[in-house]
Amino acid sequence: MNFYAVIIGTEILNGRRQDKHFEFLRDELAKYGHTLFASFVIKDDKELMQRTYTMIKEDKDAVMFSFGGIGSTPDDLTREVASQVFRESTTVVHEKFFNDIIERFGEEAYPHRIHMADLPPDSELIKNPVNNMSGFLLDDRFFFVPGFPSMAHPMLRQIIKDKFSKSKQKFRVTLLAKTSENTLISIMQKVPQHIELSSLPILKKKSPNVELSLLGEDREEVLDYFEMFKSELDKKKIYYELR
Repeated sequence: MNFYAVIIGTEILNGRRQDKHFEFLRDELAKYGHTLFASFVIKDDKELMQRTYTMIKEDKDAVMFSFGGIGSTPDDLTREVASQVFRESTTVVHEKFFNDIIERFGEEAYPHRIHMADLPPDSELIKNPVNNMSGFLLDDRFFFVPGFPSMAHPMLRQIIKDKFSKSKQKFRVTLLAKTSENTLISIMQKVPQHIELSSLPILKKKSPNVELSLLGEDREEVLDYFEMFKSELDKKKIYYELR
């Protein structure tokens, strides 16, 4: 699975509000051994939202968490855009959500709040434990929640626990070597793509260092490739320490 975050909010980009979703989602997924594949912070712009959603839709392994834009103000475009991209359709009234809005707001649901019930066809609701103004999900892998962290985070915490808590454990090994990345590139090229390779250059007292890390599901395979790096460093008499 490739996990995407789409954080919609002009106010984040112009500095009026700080983003709190990326760190939350990263850490919540990590509890179950998952990592984010990509994260986007974008304006409340219809064309930009369409392009972003379309790119993610084209990834057959995508799981998307979209934050913001599902309220009742003119800049809340998520429902309309999601319907166009994921359903190639206009929105339709979700009967249960319609009734929830009426129950909560009565006459004050009109003329604006009631349109929060206009959702893409075949949407399922995501329960909002704060005020029962739901998010929605499509195809069991595209999730849309409010921009307010106090609402979005408990909603997604439950979704991730229910749907994505079963994962294979991964094994990581790390070393710090007193050399530049260039020394180890030929070995890096031998590491298969299904093993995550991280190479972080570090300058210590004006001398190049590199922190190298491997992450994978097969412990023995990860150790075998890690040994290749250790052997190369030993052969060249380069000092390193395990982290």
